[in-house]
Parts: sequence; C-alpha cells; structure tokens
Amino acid sequence: MSLGEAFLYWLKLGFISFGGPAGQIAIMHHDLVERRRWISERRFLHALNFCMVLPGPEAQQLATYIGWLMHRTWGGLIAGGLFVLPSLVILVALSWIYMAYGNVPAVAGVLYGVKPAVTAIVALAAYRIGRRTLRNAWLGAIAVAAFLAIFLFHVPFPVIVVAAAALGAMGGRLAPERFAISGGHGETGKSSGAALIDDHTPPPAHARFTWGRFWRILLVCIGLWVATLAGLVALFGWEGTLTRMAWFFTKAALLTFGGAYAVLPYVAQGAVDQSHWLDAHQMIDGLALGETTPGPLIMVVAFVGFVGGWNDAVLGQGSLVLSGVAAAAVVTFFTFLPSFLFIFAGAPFIETTHGTVGFSAPLTGITAAVVGVIVNLAVFFAWHVFWPDGAAGRFDWLAALIGLAAAIALFRFQRSVIQVVLGAGVVGLLTVWLP
Repeated sequence: MSLGEAFLYWLKLGFISFGGPAGQIAIMHHDLVERRRWISERRFLHALNFCMVLPGPEAQQLATYIGWLMHRTWGGLIAGGLFVLPSLVILVALSWIYMAYGNVPAVAGVLYGVKPAVTAIVALAAYRIGRRTLRNAWLGAIAVAAFLAIFLFHVPFPVIVVAAAALGAMGGRLAPERFAISGGHGETGKSSGAALIDDHTPPPAHARFTWGRFWRILLVCIGLWVATLAGLVALFGWEGTLTRMAWFFTKAALLTFGGAYAVLPYVAQGAVDQSHWLDAHQMIDGLALGETTPGPLIMVVAFVGFVGGWNDAVLGQGSLVLSGVAAAAVVTFFTFLPSFLFIFAGAPFIETTHGTVGFSAPLTGITAAVVGVIVNLAVFFAWHVFWPDGAAGRFDWLAALIGLAAAIALFRFQRSVIQVVLGAGVVGLLTVWLP
C-alpha cells in the first residue's frame, strides 16, 4: 500500500477510535487483518504482545508499530501522531467550552448515553480478543487467574504481567505448541487470503535490529526531551507550571503499565492533591470527556493540562485560552514521546523474534492475562454505570437498556463502534430534552 493510502486510513482511525484500548485494537484488527489484509493475524498479535508489555497507551503504540513496519519512521510518526491529534483537538475544544461556559446539560445527557455503550464495546472486545487468543485450557486458565487476581485481590497490573510472562515462559518449555502464536483465520472459519505483511514475510531492511540504529534513536529522543524541557526552564523557570507539568507527565508516561486506568490515580493525586492544577470535580468531568472522545483514554491528561494552564494563567490573565492550549500541548508531548521511543528502538528487535517460541511464549502468556484484565474493566464499567450510587443504591434500568441495545447492535447486527457510540449519545441527549 502507498504512504498516501495509509495516511488516509490513520487519519480516519484517529476520528473513530472510540471504546478505549480494547475497542481501538478491535477496530484495527478488523480493518488491517480481516478486511484490508495489510498484516497477518500472527504478525498483528506479535506486535500487540510487545505493546502490551510497554508502559503507555498500547493501542497508539500498536498503530505506531504497524505504521513503522509498513513505511519506516515516517509511517510510524504519521500513524502514532494521527492516533492522538484528533483527540487532542477535540479535547481542547471541549475543555474550552467546559471552562468558558460551565456544565452544559446537553453534554451530561450525551455522556449518560455513551457510558453504557462503552461498557458493551469493551465486553465485545474482550470476547473477540479472547476468542482468538485463548486457544486452549492453559491460556484460558491464565486469563481466569488474571481476572480473579485483579478483581478480587486488586493485584497491581505490573505484577500480573510479570507472573503471566513467567507462566508463558514455563509453558513454552513444557508445551511449546500451546504457547505458539496462531494465525487464527482457520479457527474462525474465514479464508481472507495472504496478507501484504504475511506470517513468513521477512522483515524489511529498516526493521532489522542493529545496535547503531538503536543508539541513534535513543539519543534523538532523549535529545528532544532535554531540549524541550530546557526551553521551558529557560522561559518559565524550574518552578513554572509548564515545566512542572513536563516533568510530572514524563514520570506518569513511564508508569502507565496496564493502560490509563492504572495511572489515572497517580495523575489525580499529583495534579489535584499536590499541584492543585484542578480540583477533584474537574478531574472527574475530564475523565468523562476522555471516555467519550476518540483516541487513547490517557488523553484525559490534555484536559488536565488545559484546565491547569487556564487556572494558573501560564501565559497571562489576558490569554487564558492560549494558556490552556499551550499546557495541553506540553502535557501531550511529554506523555507520548516515550511511546515513540519504545517502538522505534524496540520494534526491530521484536521483529526478529516473531517466529521464535522462546520469545513469543512469554508474550502469549501476557496476552492471555490481558483478556482477563479487559473482562475486569467491562465489569468495572458495568458496576459503576448500572449502579451509579453504589451497591446499596438504585439500579439504573434506562442505562441498562441502552447498554443492552448497544450490545445487540454490536454482537447481532455487526454495527460499527462509531455508529453505536453516536446512537447512544443521541439517546442520552433525548433523556435531557424529553420530559
């Protein structure tokens, strides 16, 4: 495929990537593996396994990986950048409306309808990924154990990742055929033909690992980080709001194992309790907006940056909007720079291992565990959406009906994620307008 064709796809994906990482990965799998056949199932899952191990938004990193594999560094920058840019623009616009005009009832209505639909989307993604990943009882047991560990015992996600990798490595030695990545097309009964990047397609020249390229990429990315941080220090000082945001969100980016929900408590603690860039009520509203916009959920940090820049008037009281935009841009840059570093530096090594069970077995174990974690996320969403006042409170029958309708539209009628989200948003809006 041409770079122009890929550019148009990544641009479209940036605007329709709703549903959190599970929904976004499901969209990419449907488009790239099943429909367009740009990459085979095995190569897709191998890249996904690697991204699941990394700190940071795995869906954005997966897009960066595939874009890089197809069209070198520019392809990765385009795929990863366009995965984030539409979400950034939309969130900045919504943040401006939020700060300038306050809480709009219509927005609350849309959010009310979208949340049950997101619950159904996550459930569908767990089903789809589990169906092609949990191919035997060994992997199913890892998924169940991961779910119980995080649901009942609140085991931190990094611990689950390490344990699943250890179990995968052990299983790869005892029963290697159980932990080899499978293509999955025969299992689903579909024959889609050969992919452009197929199971046995050799890695292109730029995807072959060399220590020279590794050190060059590392130096360039660290140089960008140092130069940008030094510029902020020169302009605003070390105690300036933008400088402190840059440092704080660099640390946050390196702690995002397990997706956005694993790091949001850390972000809330630092931004609300320690730095006072926004209050707890604003943080909750920002999370709701992040859940209903395309792109990775960690993009809620752009809302945190915008509100913090506005509240602190980092560019002066007469430039509150520009202050918010500048802060959102700084936060986004420092949050996502490590993701590009991890892909550009690490993906060449991963590409050399996609046929090696010794490397793939631990990653297969991690993927199985992630299925259990996604199921836990679906349960978490359902609990808070359908029982908004807690276990002792009322059951929200209307939200449950919206979620059921969304699930039927997704499972039975195979409607797209964007259609379901838009439909649920309209229904939620009607609950505000109609008596």
